[in-house]
Amino acid sequence: MTQLEMARNGQISDLMRQAAQIENIDPEILRQRLAAGTVVICLNKRHKGGKPLAVGEGLRTKTNANIGTSQDDTSIDKELEKAKVAQAAGADALMDLSTGGPIDEIRAAVIAETDLCIGSVPLYQAACDAILHQGKPIVDMTVEDIFAGVKKHLDDGVDFITVHCGVTRETVARMENEGRIMEVVSRGGSFTVGWMLHNNAENPLYEYFDRLLELVRPYDAVLSLGDGFRPGCLADATDRAQIQELLILGELTQRAQNAGIQVMIEGPGHVPLNQVEANIKLQKRLCHGAPFYVLGPLVTDIAPGYDHITSAIGGAIAGAAGADFLCYVTPSEHLRLPTVEDVHEGVMAARIAAHAADIVKGLPGAIEKDHAMAKARKELDWKTQFELAIDPEKARRLRAESGVDEEHGACTMCGSLCAYKVMNERKTVQKGA
Repeated sequence: MTQLEMARNGQISDLMRQAAQIENIDPEILRQRLAAGTVVICLNKRHKGGKPLAVGEGLRTKTNANIGTSQDDTSIDKELEKAKVAQAAGADALMDLSTGGPIDEIRAAVIAETDLCIGSVPLYQAACDAILHQGKPIVDMTVEDIFAGVKKHLDDGVDFITVHCGVTRETVARMENEGRIMEVVSRGGSFTVGWMLHNNAENPLYEYFDRLLELVRPYDAVLSLGDGFRPGCLADATDRAQIQELLILGELTQRAQNAGIQVMIEGPGHVPLNQVEANIKLQKRLCHGAPFYVLGPLVTDIAPGYDHITSAIGGAIAGAAGADFLCYVTPSEHLRLPTVEDVHEGVMAARIAAHAADIVKGLPGAIEKDHAMAKARKELDWKTQFELAIDPEKARRLRAESGVDEEHGACTMCGSLCAYKVMNERKTVQKGA
């Protein structure tokens, strides 16, 4: 049986116990949420050495880092370094989105070099294989090519796969009838739309969804139902194409869960600040509480170079409203393949957003960290402040660059006029009196 089926039968598996221990939650509570479909445990049976990643209701908000080559930069070494940097920075998962170079070897190396949860988009590789190895355009991929790509990634041990099953002829028609500025910005979504239009056929991952479920079942991997119609700009947010796709994903969620397959849903995209909470609550309602995995959302379109910040703003609001899994955005978004430094900054921004959300969610232990930091700051206890900091190395470096050490009381912002110092001295005088 799959983990979902065991949970629905009242059984607590060893994997559930392990995930519950990591999350510091009662295994029975985790089982109940897994059975209800509001929690998933990401771990492909073929992922040797991997750790289970539980995502969903009542759990810490997780973060993902995207890595992977492009046709312009095919270095395995760079991507492995990014994977290590992302893990060191505290990412919970990695998605390998490679589209250039030896894609199979890159994926295998990423899986071997880390025990993090691994995700991928098999359609990317199916498209690359069609172009590079079969000498045919993406639109000439066969249904067998597409499913072979899915199987290859599952065989390699990928824990969750993004599949754009909600991109259908109906959703394409709704997009065209309404009109969009940016149409389809999802790479997998654009491949699928192009394939459907060229072949005058339905999306195979939707038409043969039952076959997809049968393929995934032996691996007990998680289906991440992709948002092919996610808005690529604020003007396209929450339109008919996006909502129609979400309706379809809600229906497919039920079908998958009834077949014993775990599901999470992927979400927008570029969304105005005042629409973020509504998007999260709508997804939760239409998809029956399935875990929600969001990119951003980015709350403005005009910040290239700073989109890790626009994403963190939207991610904090999304997480507080119930989103369970935040995909990072780096400063390089919309500009280039991210560097190692960009990966670090992106992970930190996403983790800050996730922690801010966990405080609002009332997650045990979240606000306590902030209370501890407040006490350390009041006492000018720099050692404890650095230990509590989300990025201790950067905090230490910035203070050291100011020319003072950890033993020096105040920072160079206020010096002897430090408010903490003044207040602490006042108490010392009061005690003496």
